[in-house]
Order: sequence, then structure tokens, then C-alpha cells
Amino acid sequence: MILSFIFFLVLFLGGIWVMALAQSLEDFQAIVFVAGLLVTMLALAWVMRQSGSATRRHKNWTGSPTE
Repeated sequence: MILSFIFFLVLFLGGIWVMALAQSLEDFQAIVFVAGLLVTMLALAWVMRQSGSATRRHKNWTGSPTE
């Protein structure tokens, strides 16, 4: 669990750093910015794929229309 969070944090902050780096480049600004955006999105997807997280998404709905 803690390794997963560290992996997320490295990807998320790294993606933001790459997006900031793109502003100072003279060439390939758009490509570097999009790469940083994709890394940030990958980090968020990594966290959302966790089953049984603190929100307990897999237990909050059984499919019954009364819930």
C-alpha cells in the first residue's frame, strides 16, 4: 500500500514537473507538455484502480434499486 502511494506520488509530481519544464523549452513544448499530462493522468489512474481503497467502492452498491 505504501509502495503504491510512493509510486503515485513520484508519477504525479513528476508529471507536473514535466509540464512546468515544457514552458521553458524552445522546441517541442507541446510534445513535452502532453507527455507530462499523460504521466499525471497515469498517476491518477493508478490510484483509481486500487480496489478496496478507503472509499470501499466495491462494497457501496449491490445493484439493488432500493440502495
